[in-house]
Amino acid sequence: MVNQNLAESFASNGSTLQRTVPRLFTKSRLLMHHSRLDRLRSLCDEINGRNGQSQDQPRAVALELDVSASAASIEASVQKAWATFGRIDALINNAGIRGGVHNSLDLSEKELNDNIKTNLTGTWLVSKYVCMRMRDERQGGSVVNISSIAGLERGQLPGGLAYVCAKTAINAMTKVMALELGAFQIRVNSISPGLFKSEITQDLMQKDWLKNVERRVVPLRTFGTSNPALTSLLRLLIHDSSKHISGNLFIVDAGVTLPGVPIFSSL
Repeated sequence: MVNQNLAESFASNGSTLQRTVPRLFTKSRLLMHHSRLDRLRSLCDEINGRNGQSQDQPRAVALELDVSASAASIEASVQKAWATFGRIDALINNAGIRGGVHNSLDLSEKELNDNIKTNLTGTWLVSKYVCMRMRDERQGGSVVNISSIAGLERGQLPGGLAYVCAKTAINAMTKVMALELGAFQIRVNSISPGLFKSEITQDLMQKDWLKNVERRVVPLRTFGTSNPALTSLLRLLIHDSSKHISGNLFIVDAGVTLPGVPIFSSL
């Protein structure tokens, strides 16, 4: 994994992985994509400073990419990213939006379309243009899609129709692309995270009802943190030691969506 070129796309509204993942791969060269460059530049400066990299030969580079943009715009961004280091060995599709909580009868067409365009279409287009170049260069590679337990048969909750549809489709896309791209030594997998303790969820984690759920419902009795719960799996999936792993949907939720777990209403 050392000296691999890793590209990661980030959500426009932030992510629990946004600052964690790049810090773990500082021995690789990092291309970090975001629709807001100001949110990544400070992180790139931190990584480059830590490794003593000069501005002429940086280890981490921030590039602008809006995954809800047109296909032509996304392809141009991918081409710029590819040209930066001359290749991309691994892609982590981490950009996405949650959207509001609405009953399916109250959900607007615009919100449904926006969710699908960002979460599904954007993930597909970035993967498409990166994998086209991996194929043409005959280099192989690894793609990891960050999905959600909401996209699993056992993980749906009321009020999330648009998000559930998008994440379910990402899981299906992962399997189909794994089938199609295996001949080019390109592996495609997805990770479905559950709820994690983070800066984003710290207020939620203080709720008494959620503490009760954690104590009585979560099989491992803790929601855990994205590092190392998610990051350790990411390390594996982009590493050559996982070269025979493709088309898998990895669930990282401390077991909370297992069929035998008590439903919340029984607490």
